[in-house]
Amino acid sequence: MSRFHSYINSAKEILTGYKGNEPFAAFIKKQFSANKKFGSKDRKQISHLCYCWFRLGKLFETVAMEERMMIGLFLCSNDGNDIMMHLKPEWNEKAHLTVDAKLSVVNYPFDPEQIFPFMNELSNEIDKNRFALSHLIQPDLYLRMRPGQQEKVMSKLQAAGLSFKSISDSCVGLTNTSKIDDVITLNKEAVVQDYSSQRVGEFLDSARNSFSNPSTPLRVWDCCAASGGKAIMAYDLMPGIELTVSDIRNSILTNLQDRFAEAGIKKYNSFVADLSDASFVSHHSLYDLIIADVPCSGSGTWGRTPEQLHFFNAKKIEEYASLQKKIVNNIIPYIKKDGFLLYITCSVFEKENELVVHFVKENPEMELIEMKLLKGYEVKADTMFAALFKKKNL
Repeated sequence: MSRFHSYINSAKEILTGYKGNEPFAAFIKKQFSANKKFGSKDRKQISHLCYCWFRLGKLFETVAMEERMMIGLFLCSNDGNDIMMHLKPEWNEKAHLTVDAKLSVVNYPFDPEQIFPFMNELSNEIDKNRFALSHLIQPDLYLRMRPGQQEKVMSKLQAAGLSFKSISDSCVGLTNTSKIDDVITLNKEAVVQDYSSQRVGEFLDSARNSFSNPSTPLRVWDCCAASGGKAIMAYDLMPGIELTVSDIRNSILTNLQDRFAEAGIKKYNSFVADLSDASFVSHHSLYDLIIADVPCSGSGTWGRTPEQLHFFNAKKIEEYASLQKKIVNNIIPYIKKDGFLLYITCSVFEKENELVVHFVKENPEMELIEMKLLKGYEVKADTMFAALFKKKNL
């Protein structure tokens, strides 16, 4: 019994020391490195307790920390576990129940706004109750299989005994704890890419299909490249493109060199730029398509990083929206006539999504083709937003 109380106390100590200044995964890794007494099973149990605690958002904040931790463990677990079996056996046998049924068992007043306190900022399309409850569930791990690699990837997953669900011809979903690094050759055979992020490919297809038999390779600029997932997807879906990537951080472009090499992307242009500064200069000519996966609150991904939900300040929404408008405004001049802008966020906030679309539409050169909120909370994935614009040939 003392071992399980020790897990609670260790998780409490770690959570008390965490101030949100870095990803919790990095913080807790340092804590475990500094304290060698924890074995792998101990680390897993303590980490799970911490993440369950964060998943509650602001729910049950007045409850004692230890009790709140057990509530989080109960609500976020689909099956029984050793901690509940020893400390809350009456809950452990009900771990398989629905979240609504578990809330009745816990018997504390429930308000979805206590999980997600920024309901008034959400896009109108979002089912607020369902979205709030989705934070109690760890999203799945998704792979996008690269062209010609589908059979090989699925064969390798099957041979390794990994359970997966086939979502589409190129997408498979696995439990988030699946260990795939030693099973498939990442980036060459498949990339780790959330399901909603993969659905952005539908917008890339729309843009590609508008160019019938182009006489020269399409020029595509991924202007906020980050980890490069969208750029690799564009390379796969739009064969023969002339690819350019940029980011505000040189370290990102350095990391992309390795990832692109693994992905077989040998020829591309890259440059560092602060796109919020109107004086930035693209050293390349105009583009047929600009992909702007802009910096954002990341609020559609907080199911994966629930500590960000806990520490987020609503004032940041306006800051991100202002930054997004600056970036979009500064890159539009680099789009060819009849070219496209693909605007993307992993946010659920109207100010970062629909209101930025409204801002772009005020530019007489830009025509909205399609926008969509990709509701990942319905399928254990991230929630994202995408909008495709065409530059008019005035």
